[in-house]
Amino acid sequence: MAEKLRIMIVDDEMIVRESFLHWFEKDGHSVATAASGFEALEKIEKFPYDILFVDIKMPGMDGIELLEKVKTGYPDTIVVIITAYGSIESSVKAMKAGASDYLLKPFKPEQLSLVLEKINQQKKLTSEYNYLKGCLEKITRFDNIIGQAESMEEIFKLIPEVAKSDSSILLTGETGTGKELVAKAIHAKSSRAHFPFIAINCGAVPDSLLESELFGHQKGAFTGATRSSKGFLEVVSGGTLFLDEIGEISAKMQVDLLRVLEEKKITRLGSRDPIDVDFRLISATRQNLEAAIADGSFREDFFYRINVIQIPIPPLRARKEDIPLLIDHFLKKYSQEMSKRVDRISPETMQLLRQYSWPGNVRELENAIERAVVLSGSRTLGATDFAFLKPSSAPVAESQTLRDMEIFQILKVLDENDWNITRSSAILGINRVTLHKKIKRLGLEKAPPVV
Repeated sequence: MAEKLRIMIVDDEMIVRESFLHWFEKDGHSVATAASGFEALEKIEKFPYDILFVDIKMPGMDGIELLEKVKTGYPDTIVVIITAYGSIESSVKAMKAGASDYLLKPFKPEQLSLVLEKINQQKKLTSEYNYLKGCLEKITRFDNIIGQAESMEEIFKLIPEVAKSDSSILLTGETGTGKELVAKAIHAKSSRAHFPFIAINCGAVPDSLLESELFGHQKGAFTGATRSSKGFLEVVSGGTLFLDEIGEISAKMQVDLLRVLEEKKITRLGSRDPIDVDFRLISATRQNLEAAIADGSFREDFFYRINVIQIPIPPLRARKEDIPLLIDHFLKKYSQEMSKRVDRISPETMQLLRQYSWPGNVRELENAIERAVVLSGSRTLGATDFAFLKPSSAPVAESQTLRDMEIFQILKVLDENDWNITRSSAILGINRVTLHKKIKRLGLEKAPPVV
């Protein structure tokens, strides 16, 4: 049975309105009528309709004008144009304006039934498309942010929520955890998405240069200022400014930025004329700013201004379930970029990489995969492809047990020696029998050969 629809008939002829009303109510649809475009708009504002049947020739506001207003204010409403004065020109104009169909008077009830059937199919396809699109957006909604750990899911939920506001955000976490990716995702989900996103690493720019970069300068403001230049705070207007390593800026710069955040105005170096600015600030730091406040190196008032919403980004060692996903992503990325068939990783090597503490986080993992793909002569990456990793010198995660470290080292030595038990046991400093027992107890297996 066809879906019951909410229909409005817009025609200045009463007989037409009554005919439509009778035909559609007979089929169980909810039907309203309007004698003019103005009346139709008043009714749409009070109650939503699925379909409007609109006469093209009406006094005051014709059907094309009504169609355009409906499509602007109520884009999901389907409009069918009806007329006794058909022409190719008028039909093309109606379809370009967004009409779903075009009917010539006189027509039979059977024709209307066919139109409704077609519209029902269209609504069904649109609904399915929107559902699938929503599923796809859910998978890829944050671009290159990859993760299924609970801590990452919480961040994924936060991003669209905090994107709705203009409140300052502080992203905290170790180097390489993906703080800039999160900042870009917030910008992309915000109303500022069509304006600039500018990222500045405060730790990489000398403080004297940072002032000019942010605020801009007038010609002659200092030696070498041969022309006036806009600063990033002007250029980013309407968009999002991302200040990475905010803890590195000087006390003076903290004061200057605090004033900008409070007044929404800047003054270029060498000028006295204030300039209005409008931007959203997202900051990031790997430092403990509360400790910096305590020792006097960071201003408390500035901290509270940039820390309206704080989002901690977890280190990779705290979300090890994401490591296989990230490895798969980077393998595909770099094998495609380099046109190399390196698209696999042996099970024991995957286990080895899962146990590594990754002090450089996702950035270190990406660099490791890129290096391995570049240098590997095999389709499958093994432990020897990651021999450059130094587990003994890497920080150990709190969750990493002695057993984890034992698995890591034994697998590394076995893979480097093609599972030669005699050589491996000699390197590990144990006898062959002990090594065999450890392999069995820890459930270690050699990767199958690549065919």
